Amino acid sequence: MAFCLIGPTASGKSALAMALAQSGSLGPVEIVSLDSAQVYRHMDIGTAKPSAAEQRALPHHLIDCRDPEEAYSVAQYLQDARAAVATIAGRGSTPLLVGGTMLYFNALRQGIDDLPAVPAHHRKALAEEAAERGWPALHADLQQVDPVTAQRLAPTDAQRISRALEVWRHTGRPLSAFHTRGLTEAEAADRGDRAHRPAAFSPMPLRVIALQPEDRAWMHRRIADRFDQMLQQGFLQEVAALRQRPHLVPEMPSMRTVGYRQAWAHLAGQTDFEPFCQQAVAATRQLAKRQITWLRSFQNIDRIDPSAANSPTGMTLAQQLARAEALWGR
Repeated sequence: MAFCLIGPTASGKSALAMALAQSGSLGPVEIVSLDSAQVYRHMDIGTAKPSAAEQRALPHHLIDCRDPEEAYSVAQYLQDARAAVATIAGRGSTPLLVGGTMLYFNALRQGIDDLPAVPAHHRKALAEEAAERGWPALHADLQQVDPVTAQRLAPTDAQRISRALEVWRHTGRPLSAFHTRGLTEAEAADRGDRAHRPAAFSPMPLRVIALQPEDRAWMHRRIADRFDQMLQQGFLQEVAALRQRPHLVPEMPSMRTVGYRQAWAHLAGQTDFEPFCQQAVAATRQLAKRQITWLRSFQNIDRIDPSAANSPTGMTLAQQLARAEALWGR
């Protein structure tokens, strides 16, 4: 059994995870990142990666395991996460998965079916179409052939729109038809697939707490404050260094990460400083909104509202820790 702490960006997951580890309530703890951006090396400030001191104090896994030029799929994450959890448990420690990539969490919890390999020419053709028509237009195409997948994707989510259309063009079947884990036979039949097709990864048993803030103003303040802190820590300098890498381009998944995408455009002279800041904060708010929508859809998880307290700053870390220990002590 692994423990899992999820929540939207800037909700305080890392601080609570460190507090849980230091309290000893879960025994010796090792953290497994549940973050699709922290896997990339040289992307430290903009991903709010645990500091070097924090990583020395507590073992962390699935951080800095890919170069930013590399792609990293859900299936790769599941393989790596399962291996990390098994290794941690094997030495008598407690695996604690921490992060906000809800697609990864959902796949861990429900498992995923084996997806088809798609020839590279489909991806190349879609990238060329996107350059001409834009990703929102391709998202509209996806809505016509796979509304189930399109509904959960933002119109600018290039990586996942491309993946879904690649599968459709190669197989003639929607990507959602391959995601049948947890469906009844009738539900799977509605998607044109068998309910019990062998899975690439079976569900992982997890005890889950979600930090789920319900006060929007509290969330917005946290996002703005953290972005200001990132700028002070040298976020633009970090992106400037990334731009010097000869094979890294803004269309790659790593550089489509919220904040990095806007910073790249600013450094390329496409936006002034103030509009860049406004766009980055707005994009982060939208990300948090999507993450909270995901959280509300999950069943059978425990929840803590860190914004709930008789204070503009919400719950203290000590209050969150006490609540989490009470929930996981059951």
